[in-house]
Amino acid sequence: IYGPGSQLRKSGNNSWAEERVCLIACQGSVTSAQLHAPSIGERPLSHMPWKDTMRRVVRQSKFRHVFGQAVKNDQCYDDIRVSRVTWDSSFCAVNPRFVAIIIEASGGGAFLVLPLHKTGRIDKSYPTVCGHTGPVLDIDWCPHNDQVIASGSEDCTVMVWQIPENGLTLSLTEPVVILEGHSKRVGIVAWHPTARNVLLSAGCDNAIIIWNVGTGEALINLDDMHSDMIYNVSWNRNGSLICTASKDKKVRVIDPRKQEIVAEKEKAHEGARPMRAIFLADGNVFTTGFSRMSERQLALWNLKNMQEPIALHEMDTSNGVLLPFYDPDTSIIYLCGKGDSSIRYFEITDESPYVHYLNTFSSKEPQRGMGYMPKRGLDVNKCEIARFFKLHERKCEPIIMTVPRKSDLFQDDLYPDTAGPEAALEAEEWFEGKNADPILISLKHGYIPGKNRDLKVVKKNILDSKPTANKKCDLISVPKKTTDTASVQNEAKLDEILKEIKSIKDTICNQDERISKLEQQMAKIAA
Repeated sequence: IYGPGSQLRKSGNNSWAEERVCLIACQGSVTSAQLHAPSIGERPLSHMPWKDTMRRVVRQSKFRHVFGQAVKNDQCYDDIRVSRVTWDSSFCAVNPRFVAIIIEASGGGAFLVLPLHKTGRIDKSYPTVCGHTGPVLDIDWCPHNDQVIASGSEDCTVMVWQIPENGLTLSLTEPVVILEGHSKRVGIVAWHPTARNVLLSAGCDNAIIIWNVGTGEALINLDDMHSDMIYNVSWNRNGSLICTASKDKKVRVIDPRKQEIVAEKEKAHEGARPMRAIFLADGNVFTTGFSRMSERQLALWNLKNMQEPIALHEMDTSNGVLLPFYDPDTSIIYLCGKGDSSIRYFEITDESPYVHYLNTFSSKEPQRGMGYMPKRGLDVNKCEIARFFKLHERKCEPIIMTVPRKSDLFQDDLYPDTAGPEAALEAEEWFEGKNADPILISLKHGYIPGKNRDLKVVKKNILDSKPTANKKCDLISVPKKTTDTASVQNEAKLDEILKEIKSIKDTICNQDERISKLEQQMAKIAA
């Protein structure tokens, strides 16, 4: 009975203690720890009507008992040399087919792309994506094509890669397209959520460039809006706005097509350590950062009034940057601190204190990075509402978040229709000013990936800008036939030559790996 907020207060014939005893009797499943632990940010409870008391003491939420569980060792990805580069990105990207992990690579930058089922020990000679000449800093899977991934690097370029349907058998050195426009390293890449072939990149030159990947052109260049390094960029639900967090301690909301700042907050978090800002489904902005006393904070902001936050909570004094992962279907935010060994999760609601602490998943090993599976890649039969891919120093460990339910039936309340792989707009439509929400799909019968895509590279490494209307749209389209026969023959020859060059390069890459292995064996024998 006695605990935080349980002081006795008389009101008429009933005391606060009596009400609390009644509540314990009525809610037999509620532990005393739950009764004594108000949601994050709540004040001590004063005397109030019966229903309101119950609501404040034990907040009703179907996600109150979400729990995390790491998979068994044989379902992890072992012996992976996770990148040691000093950059605060997640180092991992996941979709329903593949997991991609940035790794240590000599003489350039590389990342692994593994089919989800390829668990266990990963051989050192496993093929990589290794076309960058500097370390890879960020990777992002295309939301409209599960075989296409973008990467940003210290070599100042963005590259877009096409992964074979069954994964890599040879190292991939030739990207589909190289996007050059930044003058310093590129630390952020983010695909548009609803428009096909639209990619955003941000670099240490404080510039944001939005590309039409279908033509290889930079169509929007926001190079005068940030005076200092950009920590992160996030699209809103329909891709009409972006929000950014910067080293100058400002959070900006930008309309990229009008090239104007819609809203801005100076000193959103007063600490000097990096911030993060992401859009929520309702249009609000969620930020993580540090206070002046180096305490980690989280805050919720309304675009219409950025003077004061809707909610501001201090968490702890750890110095790892908090990476937020947001599920718009359940309104849950997962916070993964770099160097932490835990994942905290919160529910965002319309009632005070707006950001409700749910629980913490804890483990022994600190995390170097984290991948987050899209909703369509989850197992709905096991009430799985999130899956993380935690990067250790030498392995990747999946962590499954589950809502405990007794029924084996599909849980409609846990799985509302979610964003599917079909794009709502073409790139040209979005650049012309159109907006569209994501095209939703039902997960009732599970997500079935689309048919295999047979993609072809067009000469000059440029993608066709407009996919054919009668086929399922792919990132890369076959070029239209020309009436000039000689031109067609020349293109065919050029394609053959490009294929042969690529094949020879792949062979050389494999031979180099084999030579280095043999040299190591010789050194061991000699020793």
